Amino acid sequence: MSQHNQTSTRRDFLRRAALAAAAAQPLFARSLLAAEPAVGAPKGVKIVVLTGGHGYDEPNFQKLFQSLEGIQATIQPMDKFAAAPVDVRDGYDVVLHYHMLRATPKDKEKEAMEHLGSTKQGIVVLHHALLAYPQWPVWTDIMGIANRKFGYHVGQKLHVKVAATPHPIIRGLESWDMTDETYTMDDAGQGNEVLLTTDHPKSMKTIGWTRQHKQSRVFCFESGHDNQAWANPSFREVLRRGLLWCAREI
Repeated sequence: MSQHNQTSTRRDFLRRAALAAAAAQPLFARSLLAAEPAVGAPKGVKIVVLTGGHGYDEPNFQKLFQSLEGIQATIQPMDKFAAAPVDVRDGYDVVLHYHMLRATPKDKEKEAMEHLGSTKQGIVVLHHALLAYPQWPVWTDIMGIANRKFGYHVGQKLHVKVAATPHPIIRGLESWDMTDETYTMDDAGQGNEVLLTTDHPKSMKTIGWTRQHKQSRVFCFESGHDNQAWANPSFREVLRRGLLWCAREI
């Protein structure tokens, strides 16, 4: 075959291949779309975790939230959250408080905290956030303990008892042991549903409880100082369920 004929044949082959690829492209594109999640498919509960006023083990804290199935967490300082537009703040299914800001909030921070409960957005108060804003009635109302004068004891080995109630946060769970920092404080009383308790002499009796703040479901969890607690499977499961319950997913 002459060089001219070889070149012509090669061009014809390449042209046919290009036409075939073009014809097949819509089908290929459709197959890719079919492999993607449908628009509006559940992507997990979207939460924001608010920090500030207290140091913590950031790498293991991030691992904690990465381990919670069905939870998409954004961890940010309180001041960044408070400065965001209201529609951005309301875009989260749950606001988890892990800050220990001791002064009464002012300006944008106060406005953001007072806005909580105006929608069905859930609220979780975790560990040292129970101690935040000690003289502010709004925070007292959110967490449901009037006198929050406290003491604390690090590295305590305690037995956490699961209440005999069918609440979704603890349904089917067994009591467990773990090491954590404890607080001595008045217990959650009237207006709260107590889910977790301990008889440890250096701890408040009520460890986990739920309540209602305006339109919001609230879950308060006294545990969670560091990775000794965060790595505990029972702690993680309770926290995960607490977030789902506050988001009205369970």
